[in-house]
Amino acid sequence: MSTIPASKVSKLTSAMPFWLSLLLIPLVMYSAYAGGWAVLLVPFATWYLFSAIDFFSGVNEDNADPQTPDDQLTWYKLITAVWAPIQFCIIFGMIYFVTPADHLSSWEQLFLFLGVGVITGVIGINYSHELMHQKPKIERRMGDALLGMVLYSHFRSEHLLVHHRYVGTPRDPVTARYNEGFWRFFVRVLVECNVSAFLAEKAMLARKGLPWHHRSNPFWQYWLWQASFLLLALLLGDVWGLFLFLIQAVVAVFQLELVNYVEHYGLTRKHLGEGKYEHVMPRHSWNSAQRASNWLLINLQRHSDHHYKPDRRFPLLQNHGAADAPQLPFGYSIMTLTALSPRIWRRVMNPRVRKWRAMYYPEITDWAPYKDGSLPLPKSGVIRVHWLGVGEKL
Repeated sequence: MSTIPASKVSKLTSAMPFWLSLLLIPLVMYSAYAGGWAVLLVPFATWYLFSAIDFFSGVNEDNADPQTPDDQLTWYKLITAVWAPIQFCIIFGMIYFVTPADHLSSWEQLFLFLGVGVITGVIGINYSHELMHQKPKIERRMGDALLGMVLYSHFRSEHLLVHHRYVGTPRDPVTARYNEGFWRFFVRVLVECNVSAFLAEKAMLARKGLPWHHRSNPFWQYWLWQASFLLLALLLGDVWGLFLFLIQAVVAVFQLELVNYVEHYGLTRKHLGEGKYEHVMPRHSWNSAQRASNWLLINLQRHSDHHYKPDRRFPLLQNHGAADAPQLPFGYSIMTLTALSPRIWRRVMNPRVRKWRAMYYPEITDWAPYKDGSLPLPKSGVIRVHWLGVGEKL
């Protein structure tokens, strides 16, 4: 493991591998033009091709100098800056092109937009995640636009106000519990995250003496973004175009929650007593150093460092070795596919969780309260949300 100096980090040649996501654009355009089996090219490329490249390219444990100035990261910032207009053109250009197309059957159009959803989920939501953490308002707005295109705008509030604050505790809906299968997790977070995000914003307004319906509540912006995109899809492609838009949104959200499930499965912060928990450390997220999938996901797999230093831009995220953070056996592309089968997932991951417990918390002998989420909740005025949608004031 070595440190890459700022002078090298700032070069275009260092940033170019992260631009690989743009190759998915001509690929999906070709799929729409050719039809047939070509409509499966995008899912194949993202789920399988990058896994194969990972196998041959191995891991990258080198770290960029974390003190590299922001003004030397232009080539990296440009990647996420250009994606919002590109994604807009892909989604709505595709709706306009395919809905009247004679060379594509309904099933081909359906699978084509499954591929579009893979792009808007794997790339779009991931880039929105990078953008929402930045200080410039224009970047945050581009992140909002990307989330609006997949009808998941509340993710920004949930991620910043709930997940980062409460990760690894019973209050974080996105921390997958030990032995919790993905399918149950998916249903649970669809309800809990939406409600917890709204209640977190409502609580912030209440502390300022403002009602939830005050115009500063970002949910008004979220709903406007989403309504605008739904209307545009309807105008461009009629009811079928709206349906295709909804398909890509569902697939995108599915991709996001698969990744969320993998990132923190079974990892919990130690309860110190009286509702207090240890600070977030690299050990509270699964890390993966696979080279190619980190190019595609702009270092999202260095998730241990992201939670430890959430204000770092993606090229500066540090890789943490096995001594500091638990390691996934493969990159996200393989691990998310594995998560679709709870039985196989538990067989692969449960021994690793138990090893993590023994390594970092040998003093904890009873893990039952951590597994079932019965530990005291971190103190806050936020509402705890149960997966059935019942709120409880804390």
